[in-house]
Amino acid sequence: MSISFRSAKSQASHAVRSMTAHGTARHDNQDSGKIHSLGTERAYEQALAGLTEWIQENKLGDLKGLDEATARHYLEERAEDVGQKTLDLDRQAINAFLGINLDRIDSEKEAAIDSRAYTQDQIRRVAESQTAGHALATAVAAAAGLRAHELLTLLPVSERAADTHRDYRHDRFSGREGTIYTVIGKGGLCREVILPQNLADKLETTRLDSAHTVYDRGIRYQQHYAIGGGKRWSDSFSKAADRALGWSTGAHGVRHTYAQERVIELQRQHYRFEDAKEVVSQEMGHFRADIIDTYLR
Repeated sequence: MSISFRSAKSQASHAVRSMTAHGTARHDNQDSGKIHSLGTERAYEQALAGLTEWIQENKLGDLKGLDEATARHYLEERAEDVGQKTLDLDRQAINAFLGINLDRIDSEKEAAIDSRAYTQDQIRRVAESQTAGHALATAVAAAAGLRAHELLTLLPVSERAADTHRDYRHDRFSGREGTIYTVIGKGGLCREVILPQNLADKLETTRLDSAHTVYDRGIRYQQHYAIGGGKRWSDSFSKAADRALGWSTGAHGVRHTYAQERVIELQRQHYRFEDAKEVVSQEMGHFRADIIDTYLR
């Protein structure tokens, strides 16, 4: 399938046109993989346009080069921001485009009412059940509220500055001290995070002589520290939690812990609730205060 248009909308429109079969009876062509409804055509075009924008933001080429691993990574990121209905539609559009059947991914936004957060003691017990590299990654992720793949992108701010096209609050990390690092998050955004000094010192003992190229879910990263990250760390965390606690809500639960504890911490510094959420959203790479509500369940 050849797609040479530059804009996300044009790429998506071209892709969907190649999948349509207007004028044919749906009941006689259910297994053709073709789109028979104008409504479905519009929905798929919108879904694929959003996917293409993400591909472009992450400098991964264009829609024609999409593979299964990259598509799964996109859906896992989308799960943080959209409801299950939208996430399922995105997955269906990708399945139709690639001719595959990706497994269903649960929306983080519509996660179970029960909190996914761990206590600090539970995180410590999980880390004690991991190898050293994964245990350090768990401590770092918990301290800074990092996503799994962001662990692969850590670098001191003195070596890589954060992006400047966002309007950052100047009171990020209020009340916290330590060393500033940057990570590459969603949409390729490079943002600052802070690690307590003792943890930063421990991290620096694992600094690699030269960056290692690693691939996680089909995405290429340059890793500078010999710690866990990405899917391997996430899988390690879940297995260690099952061993240490007898249950797991997944590695993403440490971000829930960070959000919950940090909002309380800021409120104790006399921040208004909404302001506290806005600060935490920026620290976690969202820049939308309302999304923090998902983490506060």
